[in-house]
Amino acid sequence: MTQTARGSVETSNATTEQSPTFESIDPRTGEVVGRHPMHDAAEVGGRVAAAREAQSAWAELGFAGRKQWLDAWRKLLAKRVDELAGVICAETGKPLDDARLELVLVINHLHWAAGNAEKVLRRRKVATGVLMASQAATVEYLPHGVVGVIGPWNFPAFTPMGSITYALAAGNAVVFKPSELTPGVGQWLVDSFAEAVPEHPVFQLVTGFGETGAALCAAGVNKVAFTGSTATGKRVMAACAENLVPVVVECGGKDALIVDVDADLGAAADAAVWGAMSNAGQTCIGVERVYVVDAVADRLLEMITERAGKLRPGGEPGADLGPITMLSQVDVIRGHIDDALHRGGRALVGGEHSVRPPFVEPVVLTDVPEESTALTEETFGPTIVVQRVRDADEGVARANDSRYGLGAAVFSRARGLELARQLRVGMVSVNSVNAFAGVPSLPFGGVGDSGFGRIHGADGLREFTRPQSVTRTRYRMLLNPMSFGRSKGTVRRLVRLTRLVRGR
Repeated sequence: MTQTARGSVETSNATTEQSPTFESIDPRTGEVVGRHPMHDAAEVGGRVAAAREAQSAWAELGFAGRKQWLDAWRKLLAKRVDELAGVICAETGKPLDDARLELVLVINHLHWAAGNAEKVLRRRKVATGVLMASQAATVEYLPHGVVGVIGPWNFPAFTPMGSITYALAAGNAVVFKPSELTPGVGQWLVDSFAEAVPEHPVFQLVTGFGETGAALCAAGVNKVAFTGSTATGKRVMAACAENLVPVVVECGGKDALIVDVDADLGAAADAAVWGAMSNAGQTCIGVERVYVVDAVADRLLEMITERAGKLRPGGEPGADLGPITMLSQVDVIRGHIDDALHRGGRALVGGEHSVRPPFVEPVVLTDVPEESTALTEETFGPTIVVQRVRDADEGVARANDSRYGLGAAVFSRARGLELARQLRVGMVSVNSVNAFAGVPSLPFGGVGDSGFGRIHGADGLREFTRPQSVTRTRYRMLLNPMSFGRSKGTVRRLVRLTRLVRGR
């Protein structure tokens, strides 16, 4: 039996009932581009066991040894960007240059993680303070062991590699479960690692649907990194809670862009359209809401309308936008557009007629009531809602009135940093959009229904380790209260000393 990644079931002569597979489909054409195994719990357990067996030798290589292997993988990826970009295009439908850009980010993050792991995670001395001066203290960050990574389909290389590369650099083994829509990308990444790092099989693959992901959570991994919807993230957390497996969860967003009265409107319009429409809007940090100060709103709306109106979706490599990769999302997009218009909102570009599965043409909405699903729920399509506000502070207040809190952007010459600090999100770009995703040293993650924990940067490296604190006695304490042989006056003297040193 062969099941397609987009829901239909058919019988295949090439497989047997004992070897279930599913098909990967090009969303632009409906063409089958690959077949992949549906791994069950036993097979997932086997991959986790294989990863665990290889992990010890990988950890023993040390930071320098692992860096050599990860550098070799990075160089291979750089040489074969177009090959992997082709796989990404075939499984997601996104334009070729968008896939290439995704891989540029992958390569840069891999370089940073391998090059900075030692500086961030190595054992370091820490001060002990006056009262514990007899002790020498150190802390270091040790690998968890085996990390399970459950990846999304919208950025099938960049997003999971933000966990995979940092986990590997920290000394872990990784078992990767890619989205059922993009298993070929996962297979390519694992195969390329095996080619570059043949002596250390610490990067394993499992493929399948939700049952495979659930099996990975229950297979004895030491941590799980998940990216996907908030609803699925909660199910992953529940599954991991059964065995107290820690998780890092990056879920959806409803990112806002604030445009102040002194903003560069041309740059803000470009950022709004790119942030909303790139990857056909299928971006967790995509701009879905714009709050613009009323004094400049008319001009900004004109600019956004003009830019968005020129964009066209299509299946060819040079199209501005690709298809909606997950067809069920088309109904969500249509529903949000309908809700906005039926509640009195206006469409300046596109409208209900813009939804032509598997493609959705750009839609620009305005004057939408704040309770509309177009402003409260993640749309994940090439739509944007532009709302007028009295001032930038009102824009911040409306942006924060959301259960999500992933990323945001601010355009302001005078108050950019001030406004950014007021936003209840994990990341903010000032006078740009999504720039934080391209800076490997910055942590990436959200709050609220956007999840918790961080990937990327030093925080991302530490996310895949466990801190270990060690004290070592250097000399005998004059006052040792932690002994049944202490004198009767020991604690009293210690209290006097504490008052003298810490009571001022």
